[in-house]
Amino acid sequence: MTQLQPAIVFTGFMGAGKTTLAREVAHVLDVPVQDSDRLLTDRFGMEIEAFFAANGEAAFRAEESRLVGELLDGADGGVIALGGGALGSDRVRTALQRHTVVLVDVDLEVAWQRAHGKGRPLAQDREAFTALYREREAIYLAAADVVLPAGTGLGAVRGAIDAIRGLPSGPPGTRLLWASAGGAQYPVWVGRALLGHEGLPWPATGRRFGISDETVGELHAGRVRDLSGLIEIPPGEEAKTLQTTERVWRALVDVGATRGDHVVAVGGGVVGDLAGFAAATFQRGIPVVQVPTTVVAQVDSAYGGKTGVDLPEAKNYVGAYHQPAGVIVDTATLATLPPEEHAAGYAEVVKTALIAGGVLWDRIAAGEPVDDDVILACARTKLATVAADERDGGRRQVLNLGHTIGHAIETVTGYARYRHGEAVALGLLAALTLSGQEDLRDQVADLVAAAGLPVTMDPAIEVDAVLAATAKDKKRVGESTPFVLVGAPGDVTFGHQRGLPEVRGAIASLLP
Repeated sequence: MTQLQPAIVFTGFMGAGKTTLAREVAHVLDVPVQDSDRLLTDRFGMEIEAFFAANGEAAFRAEESRLVGELLDGADGGVIALGGGALGSDRVRTALQRHTVVLVDVDLEVAWQRAHGKGRPLAQDREAFTALYREREAIYLAAADVVLPAGTGLGAVRGAIDAIRGLPSGPPGTRLLWASAGGAQYPVWVGRALLGHEGLPWPATGRRFGISDETVGELHAGRVRDLSGLIEIPPGEEAKTLQTTERVWRALVDVGATRGDHVVAVGGGVVGDLAGFAAATFQRGIPVVQVPTTVVAQVDSAYGGKTGVDLPEAKNYVGAYHQPAGVIVDTATLATLPPEEHAAGYAEVVKTALIAGGVLWDRIAAGEPVDDDVILACARTKLATVAADERDGGRRQVLNLGHTIGHAIETVTGYARYRHGEAVALGLLAALTLSGQEDLRDQVADLVAAAGLPVTMDPAIEVDAVLAATAKDKKRVGESTPFVLVGAPGDVTFGHQRGLPEVRGAIASLLP
């Protein structure tokens, strides 16, 4: 008996645009497409809204579960679009396991604007709509093999088709996030045993020149397939300088790298930032593939295209936006991290959870560990934010939560006293003080302390020196530095002005 082929199944909340994207993919692949809502309408002999009103939600869900389960069981390839509530059925979730499930992400506000007033029975009351969105979020993420970020258009989904089709060739459990920022699109592969695996399509062409630090290079660079050479830099933030970048540029010249080649950044945030900057500027720009090997890099810095190096006067003051050609997140590499590096990455996890709210914050607030699902959820949050604002003109600035004062602490201590994540943990607490969120500050302090991060600043550090350093923050465009503040988890906003006495008080609150 011939084995049935998996289908590509689109799912997501109402208003996500699943049907439109499914039709586009089916058109490109020249395969049939089926829409469960349309099939239900045909079975009922009336529109779903009318059946819902006449028979109630329970009757509708029973019919939906039966039809969708049969549809998925019998599918032999092709493309299928499911209604937003179909995954509420155990029967459907079981049937999905042999297929490639694509979650079409949609922002809550966008979903409401698209669904409200359109005759949808579950889009009448805003409070109930929000609760339903939060309830389904975890279900969608648990089932998804692929996540397309909010606002994914037809052009982006066309670019993602080859990566989606290639997903079953990866190691079991591999998932794909499709990134779209400005004019750039790229795959983010998340899973275990990805390094050295030959099944997934490599995201760049030409020769591959690795850039790593002397510690990580020995551990992981040799597992990257087909490297034509490896350039190593000293480990640590102190090496993130123009002088080190020049060494990398000249090493690329020595090995004969051309614009037809690319670099592979294997390491944490320092390696990723510096290698990305070197790639952005070498011969006016060559591609970079990011292979993050630390928690900080896997949950945050490897995505979004920010590259750069430090000056003695301020952190990340010289750099460029240079989106990667792809990101390969092999979470198994985290097993080689020392405990203090795991802890340093946790600060970025907490920051991202505060921005995301919802399911991710609930998990982190409950003290759950940083596993593959949390890493994927953090990457999803950052990619969605960057997709809406590539170059920090607005919403992307929320990703700076905790970093203004955190970076200032790093600067005045010469990038040697604290790891980046340790300084960010302190910066988060100061930002929550500025936000007037003392209860939430206490909760975050307990979380970061439990992870081994500092909650008080070295008393030898001068408060006024840190205050002065905040004035050199790279996001400053006027006479004062704007701050990112927190109203509640999931309610993080940018562009707030605070007076010097208030900022000084927030910094001083970090002293023991």
